[in-house]
Amino acid sequence: MKDVNLLVANGIDIKKSLELFGDMNTYDQMLEDFLKEVDGKIANARKYKDTRDMANYAIIVHSLKSDCRYFGMDALADMFYEHELAGKRNDRFFVDQNFSNLVSEAEKMIKVLKRYMGILVEEEPHDIPKLASSTPTDLGIKSILVVDDSNIIRNFIEKIFDHKYKMLSAKDGQEAISLIDNMPHEQLMCIFLDLNMPGVDGFQVLEHFKNTNLFEEVPVSIITGSSDKETIDRAFSYPIVDMIQKPFNEGKIRDVAEKTILRKQSL
Repeated sequence: MKDVNLLVANGIDIKKSLELFGDMNTYDQMLEDFLKEVDGKIANARKYKDTRDMANYAIIVHSLKSDCRYFGMDALADMFYEHELAGKRNDRFFVDQNFSNLVSEAEKMIKVLKRYMGILVEEEPHDIPKLASSTPTDLGIKSILVVDDSNIIRNFIEKIFDHKYKMLSAKDGQEAISLIDNMPHEQLMCIFLDLNMPGVDGFQVLEHFKNTNLFEEVPVSIITGSSDKETIDRAFSYPIVDMIQKPFNEGKIRDVAEKTILRKQSL
């Protein structure tokens, strides 16, 4: 049996995390997904640092910050947040001087999480197979699409609705646009769209919807970790249905999904 005391002893706020996941079984399932992708995210952060791509560096450490908050690792999340701010202000000196310490602290916490999960052998990071690769002929029932660069968020929302809807996922805006443009729109009941993603971000997806009149066919609600007024006002300048601030819980997702699907039914 997994020992939650191991997590608590290492500063992980389980009570806060369960406000999102609801119970330890769901926490453990989502944690397994996190551990499969975290090494790849850290590798991408290193790549962006080394290539001086501070814009994408800020995005990937923002994603890691959010993941840490979801699982109650607030101290580590604060460190990633410092690097996110540095990336946004193009402060390469801060990133270069503090990256090694950031990675060291992250690796220590990852080891704790693996001990908790009973993972004894280091595994190579790999992507979780995604339904977003499905062809249109596979999508014969009503669908919900989750667009987020966090595998944790995608899997969490998919788990909520997978008994009622065909769940689709995309890890970035380009993947989402490709999927949406190549499936029957009458089947797509709801899109949950993150704004802050590497490559093609959520605002570019919204602009694609605007330019192709897709808002008249497919309703979109936003999921975001950003709380600044400029971002919120910019998002609501498009005809979206609603916005959910991260971190959120199952009840909030269900409420917004219902509102978004009602919009679909009225189109």
